[in-house]
Amino acid sequence: MHVTDVMKKKPEDKDSANYWAVVPAAGVGKRMGSDIPKQYLTLDDAMVIEHSCQRLLDHKNISGLVVALGEHDAYWPAVQLNTTKPVIRVKGGAERCHSVLNALQELSAMSASEEMGVGKHDWVLVHDAARPCLRHSDIDLLIARLHDHAVGGLLALPVRDTMKRQAADQTVAETVDRNGLWHALTPQMFPLEMLKQAIDEAIKSGYMMTDESSAIEYMGLQPLLLEGSEDNIKITRPPDLKLAKMYLRAQKNE
Repeated sequence: MHVTDVMKKKPEDKDSANYWAVVPAAGVGKRMGSDIPKQYLTLDDAMVIEHSCQRLLDHKNISGLVVALGEHDAYWPAVQLNTTKPVIRVKGGAERCHSVLNALQELSAMSASEEMGVGKHDWVLVHDAARPCLRHSDIDLLIARLHDHAVGGLLALPVRDTMKRQAADQTVAETVDRNGLWHALTPQMFPLEMLKQAIDEAIKSGYMMTDESSAIEYMGLQPLLLEGSEDNIKITRPPDLKLAKMYLRAQKNE
């Protein structure tokens, strides 16, 4: 795939660029086995998505948040966020990539009209709605390491366990060398226009990426891996709620 001029352009300095959070939240989380989407489950004193969004909005460098929601989402109106920053709702898509693209297109349109101070050289931090334990230190790390990077990058954790590839009958097909393997986390931070173009072109090419980094990689670029915090877990199955509750309480006591 070719790399266009917008992708070759080095992002502006961190002091002149803004950082916008994007939260795709149109999924239903079938593996959770819940009657309601996992992002709306109660965790301690708030919904999971309230924790996730509030962590982003409370960070001094985040200018605002765009959340992509399902067309028939009946739960979002009950969400309470303590912020004076803009929180923009857009329609979610069939897959994560479509939801993120809708959010990026909204921000891009705002930059064209200079609405809410969105600039064409701003950055976006895409974060999972079901990662409620995000630390501000991880956002600090992303901004400090990537604000003048030509591509962007993501939080991740090096693989520590032995990795097995499954055969068709659920037996072990092979042991995979874990050297150089990482677990991808969020946020994933990229220039607004670069990520919008990468996702748009990947979708048009029929490549259904599983995260934002894979769209950038599909364009022949190499995002930077930054080691994040162990407690930045994604709530996927019922036991994860208990673990997240433990992590949140531990963070409060630090």
